[in-house]
Amino acid sequence: MSAAKPAGRSVRDISPDRLARLNAGEVEAATLTECLAVDFAVLMGNVLPEIGADALAEMKQGAAQGISRRMAFAAQLIRQNLGDTVLDRLGQHPSDTARGWACFMVGAAQMPLHDRLAAIRPYADDRHFGVREWSWMAVRRHLAAELESAIAMLAAWSADPSERVRRFASEVIRPRGVWCTHIGALKTQPQLGLPVLEPLRADPSGYVQDSVGNWLNDAGKDRPDWVQALCARWSAESPTPATARICKRALRSIKPDLQR
Repeated sequence: MSAAKPAGRSVRDISPDRLARLNAGEVEAATLTECLAVDFAVLMGNVLPEIGADALAEMKQGAAQGISRRMAFAAQLIRQNLGDTVLDRLGQHPSDTARGWACFMVGAAQMPLHDRLAAIRPYADDRHFGVREWSWMAVRRHLAAELESAIAMLAAWSADPSERVRRFASEVIRPRGVWCTHIGALKTQPQLGLPVLEPLRADPSGYVQDSVGNWLNDAGKDRPDWVQALCARWSAESPTPATARICKRALRSIKPDLQR
């Protein structure tokens, strides 16, 4: 007999009461499965009842889109019908999905890069794992378009007291990343990211260590020699467990016969 499936492994494992509370915006999703189970049209009607039936119908029609596109589409509908006046309301809402919509509203707004980073920072430091992911996804394209300026600004975030903000600084400019468009300049010239990465090479947080290791693993797909050389230097200059953990993660996809 096979082992029982852990609770929450699939959408059908979520109880009707729990799903209703998620769709009402009363609780945060506890797992990725719960994030994916939320009915955006129902939640939007509960969170923003003034948005109107036409917008909710459009949201319902967009339900088949992938989760990232659905998030951006929801933000687009909200801005078109209600403007940015509801941004603060969404940003303080109990629902992590609603706060995620706020992230994409920040990403869709017209503003200078410095202001955009200031606007997204509370979401980068959000208590919920999903909102923190939406925060970097929502603004990544803007940072990629002004990469040199973005890296200069993010370098200060690498010294932030919050591990969540430090992690954002690394995650938002990963050369490849997850569920996002690659940043070509960082694939060919990963050294451009060093102002952000160098201060994090011995970060005490495992959350940050994972991001930096993944950043370098991304870079190793295109520039393995550079990643190997960087890890060798970091290991010599910073012989700490944190640096060792980052380098192990960084080198995991480079074939052993290519490692020196």
